[in-house]
Amino acid sequence: MRILRDYTKVPEECRGLVLAIGNFDGVHRGHQAVISEAQNIADRLGVASGVMTFEPHSREFFAPTAPPFRLSTMETKAAHLKWLGVDVMVALTFDLPFSQKSAEEFVRDVLVEGYNVAHVVVGYDFIFGHKRQGTTVVLADLAKKYGFGVTVVEPVGEETVIFSSTAIRDCLKAGDPGKAAALLGHWWEVEGPVIGGDKRGRTIGFPTANIPLVGYQHPKLGVYAVRVGLHRGTHVDWIDGVANFGMRPTFDKKDVLLEVHLLDWSGDLYDQSLRVAFVDYIRAEMKFAGIEELTAQIAKDVGRAREILANHENRQTKYADKKVHS
Repeated sequence: MRILRDYTKVPEECRGLVLAIGNFDGVHRGHQAVISEAQNIADRLGVASGVMTFEPHSREFFAPTAPPFRLSTMETKAAHLKWLGVDVMVALTFDLPFSQKSAEEFVRDVLVEGYNVAHVVVGYDFIFGHKRQGTTVVLADLAKKYGFGVTVVEPVGEETVIFSSTAIRDCLKAGDPGKAAALLGHWWEVEGPVIGGDKRGRTIGFPTANIPLVGYQHPKLGVYAVRVGLHRGTHVDWIDGVANFGMRPTFDKKDVLLEVHLLDWSGDLYDQSLRVAFVDYIRAEMKFAGIEELTAQIAKDVGRAREILANHENRQTKYADKKVHS
């Protein structure tokens, strides 16, 4: 998959493609339906398929002090898009000048003059342009004017649940990563650098890798069964683990931190970037009377995590239901 970050100097081989456009935060099953439609149209036209997204998220740009809400970073988003078989990822910088483009300027400057799109695919709730003036109806009108096709994908879901980033965030806040995974089509995961800590874990036999969740939606505080991804060159090794996301009340800490213990593994993880996939919620965060009580509970948590992760389905890091585009 090729990654482009500009619309003023687009390689000729990346022009004339079919583009799915949106933030695609989390690349959930609703997003996958939009991307799949773009890929199907690209196949019929005999051109490349692409996904256009924006960094930072417009919500972050306009409300930088708001609580974190992201389901995925640009890096994890790119990994998911590559897995789905997307040919080109376009990651445009969302800054002040870009935010002030009118709906027609976006279509003319970016889609037509920049990428010479053959066709555009968007979700039913797609909004674009300065002051959110562009709707799917506006996009269709502009497409007729500039000579490209448009497909609007209707809401996708199961029973009464629509696959949406909001619904997934609600699952995470409720401590239900399994339901979040059902909506995503893959385990919800975070990625971050391992930072130094108090090193108490190693003194009680449960060393942890400490990862700050910068920018991510915070899941419910507590202990989780997780899968931990270690980067090994061009591939990732996945290892079972147990993680605490919280403020460590036993030690009177106030900052929120993700502490991950890798099962049956030893080594130095400092300065490495780890992927952590949340599989199941084990228990709420607790304050213990002392180290012995804490150690005993961690041993129970490890045992419970082993039981959960012994289930073959809980060890999968691929998309849960099916590959959207074959």
